[in-house]
Amino acid sequence: MVALDVPTREVRVGARLTRFGERGNEGAIVVEWDVPRSPTSLGIVVELGAELGVPPAVCLRGTGLSAVPYGDSNHEVSARQELTAIGNLLTATNDRAGLGLDVGSRYHLTTYGIWGFALLSSPTLRVAVDLGLRYLDLTFAFSRVVVREPDGAIRLVLDTPDIPARFARFAVERDAAAMMVIQHDLFRAPVPSTAVRFAFPPPDDVQRYAEVFGVVPEFEAAENVVEMSSEYLDLPLPQANAHTGALAQAQCRDLLQRRRTRGGLAGQVCDLIRSEPATPPNAERIAAALHVSSRTLRQRLAAEGTSFRELLDEIREQLAEEMLADGLTVAEIAERLGYAEVSSLSQAFRRWKGVSPRAYRSRSGGG
Repeated sequence: MVALDVPTREVRVGARLTRFGERGNEGAIVVEWDVPRSPTSLGIVVELGAELGVPPAVCLRGTGLSAVPYGDSNHEVSARQELTAIGNLLTATNDRAGLGLDVGSRYHLTTYGIWGFALLSSPTLRVAVDLGLRYLDLTFAFSRVVVREPDGAIRLVLDTPDIPARFARFAVERDAAAMMVIQHDLFRAPVPSTAVRFAFPPPDDVQRYAEVFGVVPEFEAAENVVEMSSEYLDLPLPQANAHTGALAQAQCRDLLQRRRTRGGLAGQVCDLIRSEPATPPNAERIAAALHVSSRTLRQRLAAEGTSFRELLDEIREQLAEEMLADGLTVAEIAERLGYAEVSSLSQAFRRWKGVSPRAYRSRSGGG
C-alpha cells in the first residue's frame, strides 16, 4: 500500500478558495482532491496494470475498493483513490518510465463522458480549450495547466504542485499524452506539436515519446510544455454543433455542481447564500439562521478550510458564469447578484477569471 501525503481539502491559490479550478490571467487550473469523478480513469489504470501482470487487487490496495465500480452512474471515486492506485502500479512496475504515456494515450474524448461531447461540439479549438479548462474538474487531470499564447503559438504548460513529487512524472506524461489524443479526436486527424519539453530526465529510449507527440521532446527543461501552432486555434472543428454544444455545456454545469456540492457547515452556508443571491445574508444572519454565534461560525468554517467571504465569492462566481452562459446581460447579472454597480461585478469577474464578463462570454463561444 502506498501512503499518500496529498491535500485533505481544496487547494488554495493566494487567499481565495479554488472551486472550479482557479483561472487567472494565464488560465491556471489546480487539482481538487475530493470532488468525485467517474471511475473510468481508475479502470484504465487497473486494466493497464493487468496487461503488465499486476493484479487488480494490487492496484486497488488501499483505495477502499475491491473492484472498479463500473456501470452505475451513482458510483464515483475520488482523485485520492485514483492516485493511490497509480502509486500501487508504479511500485509494482518499478516506476517504469513512460507509464504515464501508456495511460494517457487511452483517454479518448468519449472516455470523459459529457465533457468530451461538449468539446467535440465546440466551434473551434480555442472555444474547446477554454471550455475544457473551465470544466476540468470533470476530467481526470492531476496537472495544473496554464495556457499561454506567444506570437504564432499556443503553449499548454503543465505543473504538479499539488501532488507528491514521486507522481509528478507520471501525471505530466499522462496528461500531456491525453492532450494529444484530444486534439486528434477534435480534428479527426493528428495535430502536430511544434515543440514538447519536459522538466524530468530523459528515458533510456525516447521512441515512445516521439510516437505520442510527433516530435522528440527536450528533457530537463525549465518547465513542461506542449506547444502547437496557433493557426489551429480558430479553424472550424468538423463535429461542431451549436445546439448539441449548448446542451452539453448545460449538463457539464449541472454535473459539476452536483459533484462539488459541499457538505458540513459550509454546505449549509452555501445553500443559504444561494437562496437570496440578490440580497445575500451577511455572516451574522447566517450564524443566526444556523443557531450558532458569529465566532463559532468563523471557527467551524475555518476548520473546513474556508470562510464566509470565500463562500460568498464562490457562489457569486458560479452564478455569474451560469447566467452568462444562459444569455443574461452583465447589468441583469449584477442586479441578480446584489451588486450596486455593474462596474463592481466587472471588477469581481476580472479577479475570478482574468477577463471581463463580455470577453469571457465571447471567448466561451456565447457571442
